[in-house]
Amino acid sequence: MWILVMFDLPTETKRQRKLYNEFRKSLLKDGFTMFQFSIYVRNCASRENTKVHIDRIKNILPEEGKICIITITERQFNDILLFEGVKKTRPIPEGIQLELF
Repeated sequence: MWILVMFDLPTETKRQRKLYNEFRKSLLKDGFTMFQFSIYVRNCASRENTKVHIDRIKNILPEEGKICIITITERQFNDILLFEGVKKTRPIPEGIQLELF
C-alpha cells in the first residue's frame, strides 16, 4: 500500500511558514518522501500500517490549509504515468517488500 499526502498550506506570515515547515518535516521524519512539491508518499506493508501513519498525520494537522490523504495499492502506484522535463530529478524510492522466512 502507498499513502499519498497532498497539502495546500498558507505561507503568507512567518507563523504560517513555520507551521508549514513543521508539518513537512514531520512527514519526512515519519518516512514520507517528496513526490512533488506538496505531495509526499510513503510505502506501507499493510492496510493496518497505513492506518498508523494516517493517525499520525491526523495528530499533526495544522490549523489552516487543506490536506488530502489517499491510499492506493502497489499496482495502482506502479500504474501512475509520470512525465518529466529534460532536466531529471531524483527517482522515487522503490517500495519495501517484506520477506517472511
